[in-house]
Amino acid sequence: MSWLYLFLAIVFETVSTTLLKYSNGFSVILPSIGTVVGYILCFYFLSLAFKTIDISIAYAVWGAVGIVLITLIGIFFFHENISFLKILFIALIIISTVGLRLIK
Repeated sequence: MSWLYLFLAIVFETVSTTLLKYSNGFSVILPSIGTVVGYILCFYFLSLAFKTIDISIAYAVWGAVGIVLITLIGIFFFHENISFLKILFIALIIISTVGLRLIK
């Protein structure tokens, strides 16, 4: 169940970060409300995941998957530039996260 909580935390974090972009500095009301509610839910589910998943593992997975998803959203929905170095460093984050999980 903890991994489901972690998955939900990642989903809410990704949605909230995307809405944060749409909130235009909290000047657009609906995305702003969605951002705050989403982050509350994100951290609620993350706290539930911390009950049985080591904090170092849960936080690394949460952060790494969130970075990858937000990068993909940035590229495909906000037309952000992609470069070899961006891909390389994101791959290093993923490799590091997998490494942390493997040494548990």
